[in-house]
Amino acid sequence: MSSFVIKTIGNALNATSLISPRYASAKALQLFASPRKGRYTEKQRKVIDSAIFEELMHDNLSIATYRWHGKNKVVLLAHGWESNASRWKYLLKEFKANNYDIIALDAPAHGRSDGNQFNALLYSEFLKVAINRFNPEVVIGHSVGGMASVFCKNNYDIPSVKKLVLLGAPAHFTGVFARYKTMMGYNKKISDGLDRIVLERFGRPVDYFSAANFTSEFNIKGLIVHDKKDKIIPYEDALLFANRFKKAELITTTGFGHGLKDPSITPKIIDFINA
Repeated sequence: MSSFVIKTIGNALNATSLISPRYASAKALQLFASPRKGRYTEKQRKVIDSAIFEELMHDNLSIATYRWHGKNKVVLLAHGWESNASRWKYLLKEFKANNYDIIALDAPAHGRSDGNQFNALLYSEFLKVAINRFNPEVVIGHSVGGMASVFCKNNYDIPSVKKLVLLGAPAHFTGVFARYKTMMGYNKKISDGLDRIVLERFGRPVDYFSAANFTSEFNIKGLIVHDKKDKIIPYEDALLFANRFKKAELITTTGFGHGLKDPSITPKIIDFINA
C-alpha cells in the first residue's frame, strides 16, 4: 500500500477508536493478518508445475505441498509473508543436484492453501502437519516462515528435524507488531487494544512470542542468515538469535536485502545441510 493509503486507513481507524476502541482494534488486527498478495501468478505456477502436488489438512483447511523427489536428505521449505512456494526457484537447481528430497508448502491464505487470515502460530500448525507427513531432517524458513518454524519446533514434538535454517527471520513478535503500529500511525487506544486481543485470542501476551528466546532451549543445529541492510527485519534480530541459539552459526551479508536470494548464499546452506 502507498503511504497515503496507509495514513488514510490509520487515521480512519484512529477516529473510529474514539467511539469504539474494541471494534477499531479488531479491524486493525484483521488488516494486519490479511495478506494482500501471495496467490500464484501464471509465471510463478511454472515453478511448481514440475513438483508432485499433495494436499494435507488441518482444521478443515487444506495445506498445499509440493515435492521434488530425491534420495538424499529431506528438506522442507517455508516461505514468508505475501509469498508462496515459488520463491524457492533460485535454489531448486542446486538442491536437486544434491539429490535432496525437497518439500515446499504454501502458508495459510497463501499460494494454493486455504484461508483468508494469517498468523505465525497457525503457520506453525501447518508446518507440524507437513513435518509429520514428510519427516524432514532440515527445515529452511524465510522471514515469518523462519519464525513459524521456530514456533513449531518449540510447541510440538517433531523429532525428525535436526537442523534449522533461518533466513531473515524476525526474532520476536513484539518488534513485528511495533513496526506495524508505527507504520499505520495507530493511537494508544488501538495499540493497547491490539495487545489485549492477542492476549485474549492466544492466551499469552505479545512479548511471550519470542522466537529467539525459544531457540535457547533447542538442541539442534542452526544456521542464521541475515543482511545488515535488511529493511524489513532489522539485523539486530539476527544477533538476538545468535546470542540464544546455542548450536547456531550466523552468516552476515551486506546488500542482499530481506529476500536473500543471492546465489552465493546457496552453497553455504548446502554445506550446512551436508555437514
